[in-house]
Amino acid sequence: MLPANALLALSAAVLWGGGDFSGGMASKQAGGAVPGTLRVLLTSHSASFCVLVALASLRRYPFPHGAPLYWGIAAGVMAGLSLTGFYIALSRGAMGVSAAISGLLAAAIPAAISISQEGWPGRLRIAGFLIAGASIWMIAAGDNPEAKPVSTGTTWLAILAGAGFGLYFTALKFAGVAGVLWSMAAVRIGSLSACSLLLLITFLVKKPTPDPVPPQLSADHKNAFQWLPRLAVLWALSTALLDTSGNLLYIASTRAGRLDVAAVLASLYPASTILLAAWTLHESPTRRQTIGMLVAAVAVIMITL
Repeated sequence: MLPANALLALSAAVLWGGGDFSGGMASKQAGGAVPGTLRVLLTSHSASFCVLVALASLRRYPFPHGAPLYWGIAAGVMAGLSLTGFYIALSRGAMGVSAAISGLLAAAIPAAISISQEGWPGRLRIAGFLIAGASIWMIAAGDNPEAKPVSTGTTWLAILAGAGFGLYFTALKFAGVAGVLWSMAAVRIGSLSACSLLLLITFLVKKPTPDPVPPQLSADHKNAFQWLPRLAVLWALSTALLDTSGNLLYIASTRAGRLDVAAVLASLYPASTILLAAWTLHESPTRRQTIGMLVAAVAVIMITL
């Protein structure tokens, strides 16, 4: 039977992968530009923030103070910046490459920090970490179903997003010592602040122009809160549910065991992203992706032994 922190981290990976796919689709429906992506994030994170505050208040959990609160807000700022870049990268097509690059960095940074603080986890587990990294690349960086070339700008967006996710994973652990619900609410305070500031900057440095909307969505665009197409709002709310649930499970995982185990296993989320992308495009996973999933299963066994 899997240890509790490993099971929680793998569950978080499944939900995160679905959340990232929904976020990428929402960003695409919103036009794929920075303002549209920021509006998607603000919609998603506002919805989750309201639910988190309501639940924490009903349970009468104490509001965090001091370092856990600051770590939560810092994690949220990093999440807002990273998700903005990541969703833009996903909306440009070639979801697999963007998910693979970000997934590798998201796993490597907290694993390195965990090893420096908690010591080496053992040779078998380290080998499992390396194999998990290889499986992330095999699963995510497969054939491009949309046949779109990966631009240098998109690659850099994925790299910066992955580095931000790695720092986010680390900060989330330190925020989680104060509990789960309020810690996540503090994260949303940070992300909402960062995304609101970025959206304001985009309007200050450039005259507001309508986000490009595909012709088939023009009717929805006129009637959806005057700022997001209706379909984008639905995808954003789906992202709120999946991403927030994944975050709560990840915080619980870091509280139940080592950070490196939680981060590496949770970083297998590209599997969910690419499977959903393949399913919606009516394409089966490639042989490389199938092998990558089998390799990931081996890595999970090695990490959890």
